[in-house]
Amino acid sequence: MNLLLAFIIIPVVAIIMIPFLRVKGKSVVVISAVILNAVISGYFAVQALMGWSYETILPGSVITGLIPLRIDALSGWFIIIFNFIILTGGLYGIFYLKVYREQRSNLSLHGIAFIALHCALLSLCVIQNSIAFLVAWEVMAFSAFLAVIFEHEKTATIKAGINYIIQSHVCIAFLTLGFIWVAIKTGSYDFYAITTYTAGHPGATTVALIMCFFIGFATKAGFVPFHTWLPYAHPAAPAHISGIMSGVLIKIGIFGMLRFLLLIKNDFTTIGYIILTASVISGLYGVMLAIVQHNLKKLLAYHSIENIGIIGIGIGIGCIGLGADNMMLASLGFAGALLHTLNHALFKSLLFYTAGNVYQATHTLDIEKLGGLIKKMPQTAILFLIASIAICGIPPFNGFISEFIIYNGLYYWTQDAMILSILACIFSILGLVLIGGLAMLCFTKAFGVVFLGTARHEFSHDIKEVSIFQLVPLYFLAFFILFIGLIPQLFLNILVKPVSLFTNIGQATFIPFQGKELDALQPISWAAWGLILFIILILFVKKIVLRKRTVVVDSTWGCGYVAPTAKQQYTAGSFVRSYSKRFKPILLLMKKEDEVQGIFPTVGHFESHPYDKIEKWLIDKPIKAFKTFLGRFSFMQNGKLHFYILYGIIFIVLVISIPLLYDKITAFIEFIKQL
Repeated sequence: MNLLLAFIIIPVVAIIMIPFLRVKGKSVVVISAVILNAVISGYFAVQALMGWSYETILPGSVITGLIPLRIDALSGWFIIIFNFIILTGGLYGIFYLKVYREQRSNLSLHGIAFIALHCALLSLCVIQNSIAFLVAWEVMAFSAFLAVIFEHEKTATIKAGINYIIQSHVCIAFLTLGFIWVAIKTGSYDFYAITTYTAGHPGATTVALIMCFFIGFATKAGFVPFHTWLPYAHPAAPAHISGIMSGVLIKIGIFGMLRFLLLIKNDFTTIGYIILTASVISGLYGVMLAIVQHNLKKLLAYHSIENIGIIGIGIGIGCIGLGADNMMLASLGFAGALLHTLNHALFKSLLFYTAGNVYQATHTLDIEKLGGLIKKMPQTAILFLIASIAICGIPPFNGFISEFIIYNGLYYWTQDAMILSILACIFSILGLVLIGGLAMLCFTKAFGVVFLGTARHEFSHDIKEVSIFQLVPLYFLAFFILFIGLIPQLFLNILVKPVSLFTNIGQATFIPFQGKELDALQPISWAAWGLILFIILILFVKKIVLRKRTVVVDSTWGCGYVAPTAKQQYTAGSFVRSYSKRFKPILLLMKKEDEVQGIFPTVGHFESHPYDKIEKWLIDKPIKAFKTFLGRFSFMQNGKLHFYILYGIIFIVLVISIPLLYDKITAFIEFIKQL
């Protein structure tokens, strides 16, 4: 209880202090509060992952009733992820925000929002009272909104923030609907009431309830078609917030899904197929739109949707395994999903932080203007490359491990599946394969165009690497990306307790992580590392052999062209031109060009801007139709005072008459019934 009290007091004291401190003091207080709360919550999380669970009851209020706080292995796993990513993000943010040190009020509000976001995310992992959960969810949403609009002087940033907060409240509306449904039926706000209600109402009722929760959590997680806020909020936020949003914030949606799957004890097969279908579509659609993006952070944002799809595939096959009473399939599915949650948090936050380095060095995120940055920013380039290889699922990095487990689950599913199940399994395998292939195309483009070649744009300032202090948190992330790929069994053993919550398989018989299904994991990682070390050895030998020879550097042969220019390089658009033409029915590209005329043209210009078709049809079209509908009543707003007085009189008459009419109608209905 003392630790719980400290967890509450520390952020409150820090938030009160921040406005009165200098810029450096603000940073110290923010990071100190984050570290202390990470230590306190991390203590309980580690205990939970070792098999110990914690539960306490807060008194609450007349409205909420008692508020139970429960920490189990699932909470522990997510608390560890949240703490690590927010801690590295906070350390990176201290140095990233140095250029904004003159904006003291902005920094104060940003620091307060950062602490509130951290506390809200941790609270959501342990609160199991519906009303208290929604309050914490609202705090999380609003503090993230404040963090996103840090550069509020930019119109695009404000628009992205408003878009995010509106869709966050759509998400909250669906969660509230689900909680009210259960509370009305059971009279309790405790999460266990969901178990009680669904156990007595199997079938369509349970599926309808889970769909309310699924839409709510899927909106926060970024599943298609509830994803449209994400590609705007991630690029608009400062780089450390972008990394935290992708690495942590959207994962609370995944946590919510998993938490409610633990509470709902039936209809797992139906729920599994729903999640699996939505996940494959999300993964494919996310990576397909990522490929055609020209803004580096927007490209990474769409890859968050892709990886949420991969996590969802694991959850889907885990649910199908539970429905079929196939604990091997369930274990592989949930293990792959949970490990990929950690892996994605690591490599995606690293990608956003390196994108932030690029932005600070060049003042642009337009891929078409970048090039050759590996010569000016070698450490950022190497870190971006490590994260790119990891996100593509290539050994020996961590992304390969979790995707390999999910692949194993899909292949294991085929062994005893019926015809329809086999078709779903094949569809999922092909989807996952295509996601991986398209991800490699996308990051080959991103790394090649941004870091290789020569600069495509002449910058007026000197481009240089960021400070070593800003790079240190990135090296921590890179270390774990490599470490998980090198020793995956250690992390799989940690996952025993969280996965056991779903499968009820104990440590002694937890065969999926001890049998032949995953025997190939470590040998593949070691073989890949052997290849890397062999290449390093060859380069080392080459350096020794050539150390006394003169190295001549010259331009690449231009095929006889005597006036080479950087514009002859592949652009981001031309690199994926064949892909764009092939998938033209799915993609929406806005083009702007000046027609080239004459034998010796002097003017020529071409731009392409990708747009989301789902956003166009599900958001833009309905909003436009709604505006058109409201426009039909514009005659009422005519600027004439006597009309506005008339509107007021009509309103007052309606307010008085409707209750009277209601009583009359009710009396008339009762009279008819008596006849």
